[in-house]
Amino acid sequence: MIAMTTLAGFAAAAVLLALAPGPDNLFVLTQSALKGRAAGLMVTLGLCTGLVAHTVLVALGVAAVFQTSETAFTALKLVGAAYLAWLAWKALRAPAEDIAPGAAPPLDLRRMYLRGIVMNLTNPKVAIFFLAFLPQFADPARGSLAAQMLALGGVFIACAWAVFSLIALAADRLSLWLRRSARGQVLLNRAAGLVFLGLAARLALAQR
Repeated sequence: MIAMTTLAGFAAAAVLLALAPGPDNLFVLTQSALKGRAAGLMVTLGLCTGLVAHTVLVALGVAAVFQTSETAFTALKLVGAAYLAWLAWKALRAPAEDIAPGAAPPLDLRRMYLRGIVMNLTNPKVAIFFLAFLPQFADPARGSLAAQMLALGGVFIACAWAVFSLIALAADRLSLWLRRSARGQVLLNRAAGLVFLGLAARLALAQR
């Protein structure tokens, strides 16, 4: 059983880390700005689902593979970078949608959810971060380390979900007026494309 003071300190650190500019919250911001709050919230749910997988991997010790194997780390980060580059290409080429009432195509929420999962799972630095971060708050004297890792991961995911959801809602409100004009949509798409390109380059150049 983890001490409450330890959990409180961990939760505070998790909130600060979720707020710090990074690939995940920037991804939520851009998707919400482009497609609205529903898209941002579904991407958030997908990212948090990916965090569940990373938590389980850390608890099982599998994440250590990415810390010790250069091949595994490089392969996964290149897949993630290629995915982000593809999203950048789509955003940079996307035209403005018809803004007449009822003309916009329905939003594919399932695709947004899967996009969040892929974005998170193809970033090996998340697994390595969890592998380095979670054990600092675990205590072998308080029982199963695997159970403590799962509990800490759950707290981190809850904090990330809350922060990312707020970012999605804020981005939706800030960009609502832009999405009402064709020029605003083009500007948002171009800005998102540049963000995705930056994230792709950052991931491709990442070191363990």
